[in-house]
Amino acid sequence: MAIVRIPDEDRTIDDVPSIHAYLAEHGIEYERFASGGAIPTDLSSEALLARFSAKIDELKTRGGYVTADVIDVKPDTPGLETMLARFNSEHWHDEDEVRFIIEGRGLFHIHPPQGPVFAIEVEGGDLIRVPTGTLHWFDLCADRRIRAIRLFQDTSGWTPHYTQSGVDRGFQPVCFGPAFLPPTRPAASA
Repeated sequence: MAIVRIPDEDRTIDDVPSIHAYLAEHGIEYERFASGGAIPTDLSSEALLARFSAKIDELKTRGGYVTADVIDVKPDTPGLETMLARFNSEHWHDEDEVRFIIEGRGLFHIHPPQGPVFAIEVEGGDLIRVPTGTLHWFDLCADRRIRAIRLFQDTSGWTPHYTQSGVDRGFQPVCFGPAFLPPTRPAASA
């Protein structure tokens, strides 16, 4: 499940209804999806797209997406640093950024027009849609692993438009994951 952190407010949001509400205020769609059981790590991209074809078709209809692919990033991915350099500087796109996370973890930083920058840590089972024109950047978590289905409104894919604002340099790509969240304590009984 995603975790939302708002560093300027020293605030963490870690329950699905509150995550939905907070992200919706910024036009970002978030949902958890059922994978239908364990997904083999060696499942081909084609088999992965086929397995989730019903959800992909639903998203295509809802958002006008015309194509989908799979990005599979591992620590030993050739040219990883160059690839990450395209993602980890503040930018925006002429189309939505849709990520259906299958495996691994990553961190979307969002820079809204009003309000503080916030981070959305995503993991397997998270589906996120960052709308057209949203200022953001993306980093991998420490394990440098993510596998996701991406949907596009243009068959050529998205093009980043970099802001050169430098805002992204003020935020560290720190992922904590659920293991670092404090346990929820039951309410005291009277």
